[in-house]
Amino acid sequence: MATAVAGGLSAELRGFREVQRLAYACAEAVAAQLRPGVTEREAARMQREWLYERGVRDWFHRPFAWFGDRTAFVDFKIPLQFFPTNRRLEAGMPFILDMAPVHKGYTADIGYSGCLGLDPLHDRLLADLAAHRELILREVRERRTLREIYEDVDRLMVRQGYANRHRAYPFGVIAHKIDRVKERRMAPTLFGFGAQALKGLASDALHGHRDGWSPLWSPYKFSDHPPTPGLWAVEPHLGFRGTGAKFEEILVVTDSRDPEQSAFWLDDDLPHVRRWNEGAV
Repeated sequence: MATAVAGGLSAELRGFREVQRLAYACAEAVAAQLRPGVTEREAARMQREWLYERGVRDWFHRPFAWFGDRTAFVDFKIPLQFFPTNRRLEAGMPFILDMAPVHKGYTADIGYSGCLGLDPLHDRLLADLAAHRELILREVRERRTLREIYEDVDRLMVRQGYANRHRAYPFGVIAHKIDRVKERRMAPTLFGFGAQALKGLASDALHGHRDGWSPLWSPYKFSDHPPTPGLWAVEPHLGFRGTGAKFEEILVVTDSRDPEQSAFWLDDDLPHVRRWNEGAV
């Protein structure tokens, strides 16, 4: 597992940071092009094409786009409902762009929340996500179990007046591990997920089951263990009635005894962090 080194990040972590920044640049570029009438499928295609032009040929998962009440996963019951639809964007609608490209063998999985116009409620959700980023990092450094941290995120959402929408994801995950992927041109996908990445996650799940840990960060018993070293794509997702917002980014966990080196967000120069730092909400 690569860690930070004196004076900065290791070469391996710089590789993950590079692809994460590429994905967020894609999200910002596509968000700037969204107009009333664009469908989720068109927005997902815009993300794929933007990344393809910049060398992406493989995925942890292909891009998603959710508009309106689909940002809060309203009435989502089965996995197929996560895939992009012909829902059209309208003025004032929230949206979420979510993509997980593999580039040069490095993986990222990001979520970008926006709104087509001004919406004070959406602004408030985005602002309140900052407390979740702080809580997750603090409790990972304290080596609380993943399940306990998940429950504390739940409690914070309740205090804020929101519903937990990441619970609607498969296995209710708030995060999952990511890793290097052997790069292949035009790599195959399975139900929208990269076959190579799924193979790596399945291998982690098998080894983790044997050794008492899981690559999925969930509210269930299999996540009742301290954070294991590695890279975690973390995505707290808030919902209030028909509006949802989240961020998703890489958290680095190491076996260092130094609290600041034991866990840290891979990059603080991301759109949602800049927004909080600039006091825009």
